[in-house]
Amino acid sequence: MPVIKVNHRDVHIQELNKGAAETVLLIHGMFSNLSVYYFNIAPVLAEHFHVVMYDLKSHGMSERTLEGYDLNSMTDDLYALMEVLKLEKVHLAGYSFGGLIALKMAVRFPEKLRKLVLIEAPDPNDDKTRGIIEEYSREFLEHYVANFTDTTKVKMGKRQMDRNHRMYEYLFYQTSIKKDMIQESGFFSAPEINTMQKDTLLLYGSASNCLEAGKQLHQKIRKSDLIPLDGDHNIPIQEPVMIAEIVSGFFKN
Repeated sequence: MPVIKVNHRDVHIQELNKGAAETVLLIHGMFSNLSVYYFNIAPVLAEHFHVVMYDLKSHGMSERTLEGYDLNSMTDDLYALMEVLKLEKVHLAGYSFGGLIALKMAVRFPEKLRKLVLIEAPDPNDDKTRGIIEEYSREFLEHYVANFTDTTKVKMGKRQMDRNHRMYEYLFYQTSIKKDMIQESGFFSAPEINTMQKDTLLLYGSASNCLEAGKQLHQKIRKSDLIPLDGDHNIPIQEPVMIAEIVSGFFKN
């Protein structure tokens, strides 16, 4: 379990194909961990790239912290991670909340990015997105897992369910994450997004509640392509190989 110090905290990372000329850095979503990429998506990308994955703070095997879940703090962490790993410039991809972090990174530190992929990045101002935060409960999680299982064909065992509950309850009831996310509600209106010059690929599920967010970003980011794929918000789990091949092709060309 590789753990490194970043901003004085333990961060769990995984790397594949360290000898490759260019690096792809992958950011997972809220309440998830780097395993969303590790088993199916990262190996395909590693055929051509050095791949770096990391667990966000309080997720997976990274150290817990009570504060600092706003996008400035999350991108400060990412910038520091790149400094520690001596990564001057990377291709960056983020899923869901990780997509917001990736987009914020492109806005704040464009010199650190080659190309950008946003997978199912939600609009923080969307009522459904914020509603999920407000309405979280054990019942909600069980409902989510039931739907997650239905759409991904992945069954979650009791031990995994309990572990996820503990993580959710810690994040929601002991940390600043709810307050920090509500404060980001105006992010898609930031003028810097309209002036971005990075080649950007937007991947969204055709049945996802977040598809409208993808259409918004496509209008705002001049050099962007939007590709709707069969599936919903879980497309990296539903179609990991397809996602990996599309992302790899985009970064190679």
